[in-house]
Amino acid sequence: MRRTTVRIDEQLLNEAKAYAARKGRSLNSVMEDALRQLIHRSADVAERPPIKLPLSGDPHGPKLIWAELKELDDQDFVEHVLRAGHEDA
Repeated sequence: MRRTTVRIDEQLLNEAKAYAARKGRSLNSVMEDALRQLIHRSADVAERPPIKLPLSGDPHGPKLIWAELKELDDQDFVEHVLRAGHEDA
């Protein structure tokens, strides 16, 4: 294993040390895991196929009327209210 020096924001370093202490781990293992996760996540994103979303006015896109859009918006509002009420309980 190689040693190296890095510059890191003091607040971030303090948070990493506190996390390591709470988990009973070394700072080194926490930083290694964080780097591995970041690199792995970046590779996963690069491998994902692009998603093509329809544009407004696209002749091949979905054909929604205003009433359907209003119903979707109402459903979203109800779900939001229910989630907010659940968090208060």
